[in-house]
This record gives sequence, C-alpha cells and structure tokens, in this order.
Amino acid sequence: MLGTDYVHGSPNWIDLGSPDTGATAGFYQQVFGWEFVSAGPEAGGYGFFQLGGQTVGAVGPLTEEGASSAWTVYFQSDDADATAAAVTKAGGTVRAEVMDVMGEGRLAQFTDPGGAGFAVWEPGRTKGLGRTSEEGTLLWVELMAADPLASIGFYNGLFGWRHQDMPTPGMTYRVLSTADGDIQDASFGGVAPTDVAPAQAPMPAQWIPYFMVSDTDETVRRAEAAGGSVVMPAMDLDGVGRMAWLADGHAAAFAVLKPEPRQG
Repeated sequence: MLGTDYVHGSPNWIDLGSPDTGATAGFYQQVFGWEFVSAGPEAGGYGFFQLGGQTVGAVGPLTEEGASSAWTVYFQSDDADATAAAVTKAGGTVRAEVMDVMGEGRLAQFTDPGGAGFAVWEPGRTKGLGRTSEEGTLLWVELMAADPLASIGFYNGLFGWRHQDMPTPGMTYRVLSTADGDIQDASFGGVAPTDVAPAQAPMPAQWIPYFMVSDTDETVRRAEAAGGSVVMPAMDLDGVGRMAWLADGHAAAFAVLKPEPRQG
C-alpha cells in the first residue's frame, strides 16, 4: 500500500484534467466526499481535492489541445531535469517541460514509449499528497501496457523499480516496488496487459488510480447517480479484495477497491 513517506519513484501526487472543473468537483464530492479548494487566482483554475483538511488529489482545466479528461499519476523525482533527460533517451516524450510551481516543487509531464501519460514531482514546500491508503484516498496505481515487460524496463531506467510476477487467471500481473527496502512493503502498483483489461476489451495504455473504499458496490451506485459510468462491474479478486472500474462524467477512468483484511 501507499504511504506518505515518499521516496524516489513512488507515486506522490495525482491530478485530473477536466473540461468543467466545477462539475468534476461535484462528482467526486458525491462519490468520495472530497471538498474542492482553489489554489488561488494565480493558479489558472487549478485546485485541490481535500478530505479531512488534507489533500488527496487535484483538478484543473485541460491545457493541451485535443486532450481528453484523464487522471495523471505523478512519481517522485529527486531531480526532474535528470528524469526528463532519461525519458527522452529511453524513447519517451516530454509533454510539458520541467517547470517550477511557485516554490512548491518542480514538475514535468511525459508520455512513455507505450503511449501512457505520467508525470514527476520534485518536492519543494509541497511533499505530496497528505493522505493515502485510507477510505476515499489513493491506494494503488496500475499501468495498462501493451508490452508490460518493455514498459517496466523503461520505468526501471528512470526510477530503479523492481517487480514481482503474480500469476492470475488469463495473465501475469506484475507488482511494482520502489528501488529500496523490503519489496513487499515498498510495493505501490502493478502492470497489466491491455488485451486482458478488466473491461474485457482492449484498453488504451494508461495509468489508473485506485481509491480505497469501505463498500465497493455502494461506491458504484454513488458514481452512477452522480453521472458516471461503470467500466467494469464490481468483482471479487482472491487475495486482493472487491474492486470496480468506473468513469466520471467526463469519461476519466479510475478504480475503487475494498481491500481484503491483511492477515497476521
């Protein structure tokens, strides 16, 4: 599970580009109880999703021509400039050059060679999300990739990630961990092939955030009532928990998971 003691390569931020940030904020308020807090007039409409006074995500207007609404996962970089250079060298694309965000940190946005968008955050005053792995907060991130091993190799070159194969029906799931420490304790996400996506149809290459919930089926009902849709109905995964894939009112995909209780 994710924590907030962020290290190089761990997910430390998520945000959402939306064509209507007000409607999007309303959707997630109904689903997770998040409060939208503006970052101020100088932020161009960007603001924070908060739960219990702590930031659990963010949302802002779409800024790229032709872009669709989607969640972006940020990974901690100890040196955003070095990461950007490594992305280019490894065949990725720089979508937004490294920039300073008013002293809060430095960010850059990329597309990996398989077509999945991601970003990095080099912390300044803002270290990352204030809460994770609690109800209504980020729990896990998952990469849908046409060539999982090639994608893992790309990210290993950037962050030194490790992975473990986890055979599951119809595919091999790869569990990702940061470079140091116990590999189980350092796990934060996984990689699945796009042709065996939970929706039973090929999915585009993308990073999907998973949010922790106490009742998956009730969360699905709230999402539909708020104008969202079900990408994959709620299902039980042995040893994992009960999950569902959803999309908000602007078709941005995300997942929810009620984890199985940890043993021992």
